[in-house]
Amino acid sequence: MKDTLFDLSGRVALVTGGSKGLGKAMARGFAEAGADVVICSRREEELQSALDEIIDGTGVRGAYFRADLSRRDSVQPLADSAVAEMGKVDILVNNAGSNVPEELDEITDENWDRHLELNLSSCMALGRALVPQMKQRAWGRIIYISSIMALGSKAGRSVYSGTKAALVGMARAQALELGTHGITVNCLAPGPFLTDLPAGVLSEQEQAVFAERTAVKRWGDPRELAGPALLLASEAGSYITGETLVVDGGTMCSIF
Repeated sequence: MKDTLFDLSGRVALVTGGSKGLGKAMARGFAEAGADVVICSRREEELQSALDEIIDGTGVRGAYFRADLSRRDSVQPLADSAVAEMGKVDILVNNAGSNVPEELDEITDENWDRHLELNLSSCMALGRALVPQMKQRAWGRIIYISSIMALGSKAGRSVYSGTKAALVGMARAQALELGTHGITVNCLAPGPFLTDLPAGVLSEQEQAVFAERTAVKRWGDPRELAGPALLLASEAGSYITGETLVVDGGTMCSIF
């Protein structure tokens, strides 16, 4: 028998950027807890195989949709399609994002606008689209995937850190707005998880430095974010809202 605190049976979770990495791991965790799962990404060729792995052996329903969330006109169709296919969305995980390092005097308007739209604006727009039906049922969970780079940073990451820090502030305001409707809003701030995104922007030497800075002296496995996400998505986290849960292997413990 499942622990009812973490049981998501009867719930529907939408995870953006859910075809790989952290999104895929969180979606699998939700499916194992009994939730029906919807995933989206820009690359349709990845979605079917990812969804098959996510729901394999769980007995839950799954669906996927192609959506480029750097385009505002993709957001409402995604929300409408997810609700039409599944009947509702109870849990929204805004995970889709990107990080292209640039020094301040090299930032182009094109890259700034694209990352602002993908990392921040799409999160607001998708929440805006799905919150009304959450309010109707007086239950919902919104989880923004921020980053420890919202709390600290490094050279060349002003765009990424700026957008991820903005999610923290947005979650706090929305928690106040939505708390009386039974909807919690929180952020997860992952540290060094070796997914495609950091692997694509960090050299092997930089990866080794990040691992050494953690208390556990290693990068995280994407699966290790599924538990914290399940906490915030379930009844176990019903009294947690407006918070940022850091999941970084102890990276932020040290000041040196």
